Amino acid sequence: MTTYVQNRKAHFNFSIEDTIETGIELYGFEVKAIKAGKGNLAGAFGIVRGGEIYIVNMNIPPYQTENTPKDYDPDRPRKLLLNKKEIAELADLDKRGGLTLIPTSLYSKGRRIKVALAVAKGKKLFDKRESIKKRDTDRDIRRTLKE
Repeated sequence: MTTYVQNRKAHFNFSIEDTIETGIELYGFEVKAIKAGKGNLAGAFGIVRGGEIYIVNMNIPPYQTENTPKDYDPDRPRKLLLNKKEIAELADLDKRGGLTLIPTSLYSKGRRIKVALAVAKGKKLFDKRESIKKRDTDRDIRRTLKE
């Protein structure tokens, strides 16, 4: 299992309640670009439209700009592959207040590209400050124990 792209800010900006492994519908040259490490999950989120789930604002630049179609949009919505039961559960969670669907990473499982989709709640500013404070104290403790 190789991780190609990660959303590093997801754990800082959101408190993650649950994660789900999903498949994603991609073009062949997008798969090549992801395997080359290109791609950006910052600002991406999941939405439910017409009984299907899409990732919006995920940027996958072309692998080779000369060989991609002229009308290719790197920020196009990409369909996630889930069964109806899972989609219904996520649609109910999405309708509840304050919860969003955030992709945390793109990785391979066998020959397939998978997305780790997190059900998350946005953190407030004081929660972020608390996270920074905890991280700094843990770093100081590790430094003193190392010496």
